[in-house]
Amino acid sequence: MASNYLAKGLKRSALTVALGLCFAGGVQAQSTSGAISGSVPAGSTVTISNNSGLTRTVTADANGRYSASNLPVGAYTVVSGGSKREIVVTVGSNTNVSFGGDTTTLGTVTVTGATIASIDTSAVDTRSVLTAQQIERLPLARSAEAIALLAPGAVSGAAGFFGGLVSFGGAGVSENAYYVNGYFTGEPLSNLGGFTLPYGAIEQQETFIGGYSAKYGRSDGGVINQIGKRGTNEWKFGGQVTYTPKNLRGNNDDLYLPNIDFSEFNKNLPATCGDDGATQCAYAYENADKAGDLYSRGKESNSWNHSYSMYAGGPIIKDRLFIYGAAEWTKNESTNAPTSLSSTFNRTDWETDTPKLYAKLDWSISDNHFLEATYLRQKTDQSGVYYSYDFDAGTSGAQKTDSFPDSLEQKNEYAILKYTGYLTDSLTLNATYGQGKLQTLSSPYLMPGKAVINNPINQNPALNGGTPIRSPQTGNSGRNSTNETSGLRADLEWVVGDHTLTFGVDNIKFEASNEGSTQFIDRWYYAKTTGNIVPGHVGNPSSTANPAGYYVYKLLFNTATSMSLDQKAWYIEDRWQVTDNFLLSLGVRNDQFTNANNIGEKYLDAKNQWAPRLGFAWDVSGDASFKVFGNAGRYFLAMPNNVAIRGASASTYTREYFTYTGIDANGVPTGLTAVPRTDGESGPYSANGEYGQPIDVLAFAPKDLKNMYQDEYLLGMEKMLNENWMLGVKLTKRELKSSMDDICDPGRMEAALVKKGIDPDSVEIPGCFMFNPGGTNTFSLKNASGTGRTEIVMSAADWGFVDSMKRGYTGIDVYLERAFDGKWEARLDYTYSKSKGNMEGQVKSEFGQDNISKTQDWDAAEIMMFANGYLANDRRHQLKLRGSYMINDEWMVGGNIRINSGSPFSCLGYFNPGNIDENSPAADPIGYGSSYHTCFGGVATPGSKRNPWTRTVDLGVTYRPAFLDKKLSLGMQVRNVLNANGVLQSDVTSEESPYVVSNTFMLPQGRQTPRTVVFTASYDW
Repeated sequence: MASNYLAKGLKRSALTVALGLCFAGGVQAQSTSGAISGSVPAGSTVTISNNSGLTRTVTADANGRYSASNLPVGAYTVVSGGSKREIVVTVGSNTNVSFGGDTTTLGTVTVTGATIASIDTSAVDTRSVLTAQQIERLPLARSAEAIALLAPGAVSGAAGFFGGLVSFGGAGVSENAYYVNGYFTGEPLSNLGGFTLPYGAIEQQETFIGGYSAKYGRSDGGVINQIGKRGTNEWKFGGQVTYTPKNLRGNNDDLYLPNIDFSEFNKNLPATCGDDGATQCAYAYENADKAGDLYSRGKESNSWNHSYSMYAGGPIIKDRLFIYGAAEWTKNESTNAPTSLSSTFNRTDWETDTPKLYAKLDWSISDNHFLEATYLRQKTDQSGVYYSYDFDAGTSGAQKTDSFPDSLEQKNEYAILKYTGYLTDSLTLNATYGQGKLQTLSSPYLMPGKAVINNPINQNPALNGGTPIRSPQTGNSGRNSTNETSGLRADLEWVVGDHTLTFGVDNIKFEASNEGSTQFIDRWYYAKTTGNIVPGHVGNPSSTANPAGYYVYKLLFNTATSMSLDQKAWYIEDRWQVTDNFLLSLGVRNDQFTNANNIGEKYLDAKNQWAPRLGFAWDVSGDASFKVFGNAGRYFLAMPNNVAIRGASASTYTREYFTYTGIDANGVPTGLTAVPRTDGESGPYSANGEYGQPIDVLAFAPKDLKNMYQDEYLLGMEKMLNENWMLGVKLTKRELKSSMDDICDPGRMEAALVKKGIDPDSVEIPGCFMFNPGGTNTFSLKNASGTGRTEIVMSAADWGFVDSMKRGYTGIDVYLERAFDGKWEARLDYTYSKSKGNMEGQVKSEFGQDNISKTQDWDAAEIMMFANGYLANDRRHQLKLRGSYMINDEWMVGGNIRINSGSPFSCLGYFNPGNIDENSPAADPIGYGSSYHTCFGGVATPGSKRNPWTRTVDLGVTYRPAFLDKKLSLGMQVRNVLNANGVLQSDVTSEESPYVVSNTFMLPQGRQTPRTVVFTASYDW
């Protein structure tokens, strides 16, 4: 490492002045390339080459400026005159390489495994880029999401539901985009997560947090962009083994059911409550005997994994044709003991095998034309076995042979082809085409004559002898689906003087078949209530013969269907170097989204969605030591394919309620009597009208439905404090301007029709509609006569909403970074932010509802009353510290510390803002039970209470013995060194029925992963 030579031979003043005189290279997020630019004597030639066959020679202009863009990431040699620099190009960034007036005196500057600290004055956005070397130095879980969480403002999704996903800047976990080698690899149905590379095959990972250019869209959260390794002129081989010992893993604490004193709440009950002498009218636990009892044993549930990986890469034809391949096999094992409230007392042992393959072929057709081919494949096989379990004793028995957990088999593969052509010194063409396929087969183990029994603890004790009768049958539904993608993007970049103009198209199509779930056997739910089961829909099961109101319902749920989503876009962008010190980025993107259901009917065809982007970067002092930058842009999201399930396609979701006089040996109720429905009808009932009938898509989605979009504003500065340390401050403001969800309130549409003089019986009104919350939409209803249609405009007021749709994020990031110099590195991030409103996004994290854009929010006005508050992904304070230190040539240590304030707690209960009898219809006006933002007779503002702060410390050590030429690497990582057991998420549903409090209310649903020790051994040759 020639760091001393750098300090002497390249004076800071000369270097940074040169850095400010660079072109505005066309390097952007989600790309696979970077750029090199700088200053040399006017008219000089600069030769740029890597070890994978790429060589470019450019000539400096009359001002001594040169630029080479669209360079694959990796190590490069830059030569001008008699001088040479060796540098690393990172994705989406501009690397400044300048030579002084007398280039023959500068010699060779070689940077090995280190980064020269500097500010990229061409960047108008915010991102975090980690190279393979940086990833190797840090103690991280082996996932793209773990790397992404290093970015400022990034937080884990709701633990217990979306904990493996990431929220950026207050956005929902489904609002991100995943890319591998330039192709979109997000989960194609719901966009929850995405395909990522084998961990050891990551060359660089770019985590994009805001402000990207018009080239890219379809994300208003963040972007996880991975670039895979490639072959070079040197053959390299290697392998790695990771081992996570089960007996070194920490344990979560035992959990006990809450035992809340309800006496204060019961002081303010309505005066008329319980006057009939039959209905319950005091808050009490569903099962008072279990309050405070042991719920789960922490040591009985654990997980561990091992992985094996290998790689090989090198030239097939030197300087022309290269190959690189990597394979990774991960085996995850876990054991999960039942809780005291489980429907079946089985201990489940899971085993998941995940082989993953990455192969890349690079062909340098000539010095100006390059072709890259990428193949990705992953297969997941999950299976399990049951063991009998004695909860009271906490002991396991023999393996069960009569029942097994559901099995899962998933295949995921992508083929990607990319062409890069340097047509002239000022004209570059990029084109990427890809195809992907995701196949999922989830199969329940079915036992003849058995049914699934839920909540057996609510069985009538007079009929089961005081002991719940459980069923050995655990699964009842399966999935056998195929999702395919195909996409093309092409970019033409033209450098004209101080302007870098880029024109392009960005198209991708998703097609899904047989997606959703199919129910194969009966499913019964036991419950009890002394009031109406669902007020306004079905009657009261209590009677003289059944005074406690014991009842059961049979659930039928079938949603399998097909659908498609076609996304097209074109854009134009101008990166204008207005002066040597000021860069302006101007762009506009036009998105078009088309959604169609299983029979090809379009239910959303959104055209001409204009997304302007404006950014600037000001090199204040002209020496790249102080930059001020800003960005403003609009970002659109498509309606995911998931919306067609239980929305634009036929589905069945019914409940049929009964009282019963017996329970058979398998837990199935006998002696059934239907509970009368208040509408006078009999048979199954669907609150949303899902009886398997065909869907009228013209009524389901209004003709003026707007896609979800967000406006974002960034303003920041970065300042070099000295040659090693950089200080940054960034302000972010995001505002969701439009969103989509479903509304299931046909009654209010009927009232609006009457108000407009239209007979509601003259039209067919669906049970649910898609709409823009807080906006105005035009619906087209089929006439009951069978001919023609009737249009009706519904405003937020017509639906009864008091508050408009809101989601706003404001945050300030302060960061201090010391780039790795061959000895040590460090980065400190502090984020203070607020995420407020009444719309989290496409999911509902409070209880893990992943029905994208069709959550229970906005189903009716009542459910959104008092909903304004702090949103699920709000974290007021975040502190992140990471770094590594080379003790000597053989030993290195690394650390990663995260401290977060707690997530908001949002209690949900019956509609009772004060002195409402919960047994009355007024306490459940839409029949959703405990789903309103009121609890125990008062308003429960989201975020007025919070889960506790959490602190996580990860440490690692690596040993590379010199006597083996450092080819062998032995490492140990200890994640969550302190074995912290903080609560990340708690159960928010307060009641099972009026005044009947759930025993699990406020019980932790997600906690920090216990201490984990991981040993690694790798060898490279």
